[in-house]
Amino acid sequence: MIRYYKTIEDKLEKLNSYEHGCWVNLVEPTNEEIFELSNILDLDIDSINAALDEEERSRIEVEDNHTLILIDIPIDESSSSSAHYSTIPLGIILMDECIVTVCTAQSRLLNDFIVGHIKEFFTYKKTRFILQILYKNATYYLLYLRRINKLTIEIEREIHNSMKNKELLQLLELEKSLIYFSTSLKSIELVLQKLLRTSAIKKYPEDEDLLEDVIIENKQAVEMATIYGDILSRIMDAFSAIINNNQNNVMQFLTVVTFIFSIPTIVSGFFGMNVINLPFENDPYGFWIILLITTVICLILTVLLSKNKLL
Repeated sequence: MIRYYKTIEDKLEKLNSYEHGCWVNLVEPTNEEIFELSNILDLDIDSINAALDEEERSRIEVEDNHTLILIDIPIDESSSSSAHYSTIPLGIILMDECIVTVCTAQSRLLNDFIVGHIKEFFTYKKTRFILQILYKNATYYLLYLRRINKLTIEIEREIHNSMKNKELLQLLELEKSLIYFSTSLKSIELVLQKLLRTSAIKKYPEDEDLLEDVIIENKQAVEMATIYGDILSRIMDAFSAIINNNQNNVMQFLTVVTFIFSIPTIVSGFFGMNVINLPFENDPYGFWIILLITTVICLILTVLLSKNKLL
């Protein structure tokens, strides 16, 4: 899907076709749309396809007629049953005539620009547009990191009461999300450092503060992802140890109970033998006396084992 947008009289307007100074938004494109855009802009197809490859790393490439900036953006793939966050690549292609964004799926990040949530956004201020994308991207990373931390705390409380596989699997999903975030953010940090040194992208004085804000926000996101990742990893280790300890306690309890209940079995086995002159053989209350003695022995064993904290 190709969409063209242009700032006209300080308002973002949707165009029916390409114009100089516009923003070309390419989302989930078909091969025909890729070839069409390549012909219109005289753009290398490989630069477009690079942004559609989920295995591509974040980087900046300076070509003859354009500059390609690849970053990973966070997406929320949570469902009603589980919380899951991941990342997808976003390509920003800076040209003299326009700016192109390429993504494999619709994203909240670019939608914020389309619906007008971003202040002072103009398609003709291409360098600021790039910095605004990077800043908004770091903001979404921080937002999802806070959600992950909140979910971790909620799941931790549930585990205290249930210890079911469901909660542990949810923690595993969140840990995986943090790994995606941490890896992507560190790559974006390298992109920002290279952005400072790349002369192909003009840096205007009024955009210096915004660039500093982008770097600060991204560093904060990196630190948060690292901290939350360490916390989640330690929580997983702690609860894994708790589960093992609980399993050992259950096995110990079952062993002790089996031992106590083996006493009546042994006693009844003796009195079930076909021999003569057994104790209480002719006593009309013999069964109840033997039952009482067996019960007393079991109670004594229970008390002794409880004092030794084996029960």
